[in-house]
Amino acid sequence: MRRTDPEGHGPVRFGPPPPAQGLPVLPELAAVLSAAAGHSHAVPPGGSSSLLDAACGYWDRRGLPTAPDRAVAAPGAPALLLALTAAIGGDVLLPRPCAAWWEPQARALGRSVFHVATPAECGGVPDPYALLETVRRIRAEGGDPRLLVLCVADDPTATVAPPELMHEAMEAALGEGLYLVSDETWRDTLHDPHDTVLLSPAEMLPDRVTVVTDLAGPFLPPGWPAAVARFPGDGAGAGLRDRVLDVLTALGARVATPVAAAATYALDEPAPVTERLAATVRLHARVAVAVHRAVVAAGAFALPPRAGRHVYADLAPLRSALAAHGVGDAQEAEDFLTVRLGMPAPGGHRFGDELGALRVRLSTAPFLGATDAERARVLTATDPLELPHVERALRALGTALEDLR
Repeated sequence: MRRTDPEGHGPVRFGPPPPAQGLPVLPELAAVLSAAAGHSHAVPPGGSSSLLDAACGYWDRRGLPTAPDRAVAAPGAPALLLALTAAIGGDVLLPRPCAAWWEPQARALGRSVFHVATPAECGGVPDPYALLETVRRIRAEGGDPRLLVLCVADDPTATVAPPELMHEAMEAALGEGLYLVSDETWRDTLHDPHDTVLLSPAEMLPDRVTVVTDLAGPFLPPGWPAAVARFPGDGAGAGLRDRVLDVLTALGARVATPVAAAATYALDEPAPVTERLAATVRLHARVAVAVHRAVVAAGAFALPPRAGRHVYADLAPLRSALAAHGVGDAQEAEDFLTVRLGMPAPGGHRFGDELGALRVRLSTAPFLGATDAERARVLTATDPLELPHVERALRALGTALEDLR
């Protein structure tokens, strides 16, 4: 089956990965991983005590006190979400759009998935009224909605849900008896942390929320899979953690020993890690602003990026020009722009949006360079946008979009 066959739109094997850092590995992280490569022991399912202690310290510093017996580690967030979905049961609700890797976990378990519209000003969190309507419709049709997955700092829209909207969504979810999984992979990538308020659902509903963080967001390269989950401190949280641990054990989902060492080091947040994270966030924020500017200048639409390493572009205003190139849906927009830009441009259908909507996610990593030398230069440049290879890539994007006006 070819990717462009209509019945093949959106298969899991073609799903886009989360936006990458696109930078050389931090030398201190590489040294820790290398030093642990000679260890023959396996990390136990759920994580070693040192890894879980480090995860608890990470959450403590973010106002979410956590005990080690309320934490679990796994080789990536997809394994954690799969285990959580299996342990909680019932139907799953997701905002539209949402991270590309969320829905496949529920589908793999045979669970029904229902998307809920998000408000105009942000993604990642369902519109409260749409959530209530969706839950009641599912129950009226004999369904059993139990789990809501959301993301305050969102992939794919790169927005951050305002606290007042989060409160309303949490009240609606609580009133309907839903359990929440909060994907906080991108919480440490706020472009302007002094002007953006990020409120974790776990701060509002401490007994009904499990927090999941994939360390590929703030700390680790994507080839070193590791993620951590924080469970509520009450008895129900302990029971859920135990069921999740059972699933991870059955799957053999252990964090590799060298990766666990690197994850422990990163979660302790020593100076090299925090300095690299701050530099990485500043860099991607600068590039994201430039990408957003190019999208808007061409007459398309995108919400201003507030977090992460991506921009979610709505090309609907360019529909007639795209139609002249044979582009009529998100899959065709993905194929067309991937070739035209020379970089991935996954369509919105990968993220739960309608196939007919002309939306694509543009990651900022490809603009940083094609070689390690180019990527290293952007980290130290006074103005990375003035580097020739970055300027060329941004100009190519602007030209490609302007040609569609």
